Amino acid sequence: MDFSLNQVKFSKSHNEDFYKTLRSRVMQYFKDEDKTRFANSAMITKSVFMILLYFVPFAALFFIDNTWLALSMWVLMGLGMSGIGLSIMHDANHGAYSKRPWVNKMMGAIIHTLGANDVNWKIQHNVLHHTYTNVTGMDEDIDIGGVMRFSPHDKRRKLHKYQHIYCWFLYGLMTMMWFTVKDYKQLVRYSKRNLLATQNKSFGKMLVTIIISKVLYIGIALVIPILFMPVSWYISLIGFAIMHYMSGLILSSIFQPAHVVPSSNYPMPDESGNIEADWAVSQLFNTANFAPKAKLFSWYVGGLNYQVEHHLFPNICHIHYRDLSVIVKNTAEEYNLPYNSFKSFRKALIEHARMLYNLGNYDNAPGLH
Repeated sequence: MDFSLNQVKFSKSHNEDFYKTLRSRVMQYFKDEDKTRFANSAMITKSVFMILLYFVPFAALFFIDNTWLALSMWVLMGLGMSGIGLSIMHDANHGAYSKRPWVNKMMGAIIHTLGANDVNWKIQHNVLHHTYTNVTGMDEDIDIGGVMRFSPHDKRRKLHKYQHIYCWFLYGLMTMMWFTVKDYKQLVRYSKRNLLATQNKSFGKMLVTIIISKVLYIGIALVIPILFMPVSWYISLIGFAIMHYMSGLILSSIFQPAHVVPSSNYPMPDESGNIEADWAVSQLFNTANFAPKAKLFSWYVGGLNYQVEHHLFPNICHIHYRDLSVIVKNTAEEYNLPYNSFKSFRKALIEHARMLYNLGNYDNAPGLH
């Protein structure tokens, strides 16, 4: 069934007290601790580090005449690109980086330096994914065109039998798709679904913006290195590909194990578009944390190992998620609701692969609802 944005609605009479109580406790936490829900000095320091991790190696490439050293700079840029996306752009485009909208807009627009478009990202991530997490036909994060089966409500194809193996190759192509075809396809699709209106954008202006930003990105990030860097042109091309592949693999490996796991229940609307679940409770069923005690890992991935907290409070800067996780977990347990969390990132990846295997080999199997 195909629904418009306004047709799909979550129930307001199922466990609605949970989120009211949780939200009240979280707001009280910020009041008691005298903290802002936005970025603090530690967040600003991290932002500077991630930006430098991307741009300093890029600048260094113009002075390096050694193949392996040059490639190592592209590797660092891949880490920086991922860090910017996870720790800066993500919060900013959720309006969680600063209380000043212009700061969020400026920091969110940094996604253009990575080859993607901030408006399309907001529609896919904020409007569709966060509102309709794991709802087939609404959440584009579980719909990547048939090559993967992320939902038990999608048709199972023969190639899906091996998706738990080939997924890791495809994940590395994520940001390459950003700067090539994805934004154009999304623009057409979002225009037809009237989703551009959610960001007060028109098709024409968006198309011009995307074209200009892509030309600038390719010119600065690829053409200039090929023309002016000391190493051979093909080394720059290989380095560029390595950077994007690393970033795509990192980003996908952080986001997918948070939702495509055996604990997810994939809610589906009825013929009228109604989902018999409270929105916040549905987030608990369809989201999982991982590696909560890995502080350095959590620092690098922008606190997105705390996906439960992020999905319940996307407008709060990730720097606070560790503290909020205690409140969320206790409240969930109080209401006899699930709080899914894997002890390690490795365990999350294993469970994600197991879910992909089940989805690829069975119409109905353990872990499929």
